[in-house]
Amino acid sequence: MEIGKLPQELMRELLADLGADDQQVVVGPAVGEDCAVVDLGERLLVAKSDPVTFAAERVGWYAVQVNANDVACTGAAPRWFLPTVLMPASYTPDAARNLFSDIANACRDLGVAVIGGHTEVTTGIERPIIAGTMLGELRERSRLVSTAGARDGDSLILTTGLAIEGTAILASECADPLRTAGVDEATIRRASAYLATPGISVVAAARALCEAADVHSLHDVTEGGIVTALREVAAASGLGVVLEAESAPVLPECEAICAALGIDPLGLLGSGALVATMAASDVPRALRALDRIGVNGWEIGQMIEAELGLWLIDRTGERPMPEFRRDELARYLEGNGGL
Repeated sequence: MEIGKLPQELMRELLADLGADDQQVVVGPAVGEDCAVVDLGERLLVAKSDPVTFAAERVGWYAVQVNANDVACTGAAPRWFLPTVLMPASYTPDAARNLFSDIANACRDLGVAVIGGHTEVTTGIERPIIAGTMLGELRERSRLVSTAGARDGDSLILTTGLAIEGTAILASECADPLRTAGVDEATIRRASAYLATPGISVVAAARALCEAADVHSLHDVTEGGIVTALREVAAASGLGVVLEAESAPVLPECEAICAALGIDPLGLLGSGALVATMAASDVPRALRALDRIGVNGWEIGQMIEAELGLWLIDRTGERPMPEFRRDELARYLEGNGGL
């Protein structure tokens, strides 16, 4: 199989039978749903597990952010974290200390406690891998948001910009090919700093949107970029979608790096961006809420009836939405011998 997410049709098959039924499970495994939600009576427990495999630096910090992002997309507050840390034999004690310091600092910034996990040095890997589990809680069931909640006619909002995480990784790990392709040092340096500015956390943006508007669906943009995120929202909600590509912002450094390496930013790893769906009447209020916390937001399209399909509109006209069966970062690395 190709590197990246499994095809949706295979995922549906694999998720068809996963053990005993439990009436306390409010949201279980499904295509497009990133978190489980369990009813504990007075509150909902939100649970998320996600590994970090692409990053070579600040892997501990990454692991906290990507797991917290998914919990925040349910409207819940991330609270507790359990990392499983696998380190290669080449790792040093100082490297391990730095990794755990990154985990601790990221959790402290988000108000999250590390409550357990597992650590070992193992064979078969060349860089550390962290599989994180983030737990969160939601006290009001009526405030629960899921990927599957999008409605026909909803407007689509995108925060921050396209391919933030993918651009940062390419700038950090592929600097020499970028220089050879003519990308200047200042652009590479600014793109490498994308992890901090604009950053890959969507926790604050998710909170602001949920407080300001009646958000029907939230989904963070990860592997496969904005196109894959929208395909997942559509699949989970049983709808179609129209993406107005010219309205989805590509930051200058992202544009330069993607052009130099032959990468489509619409399919590039996009942590740092959030897709929200809501009634068109709520969009101005939502955008103002984002602006108040210093996050940019744009209206980029609309959810439509399922039978109308998945469409992309750009300067060339209207065409069926492309499909990225693997992330553009994975495609580029495989074709160029890895990092």
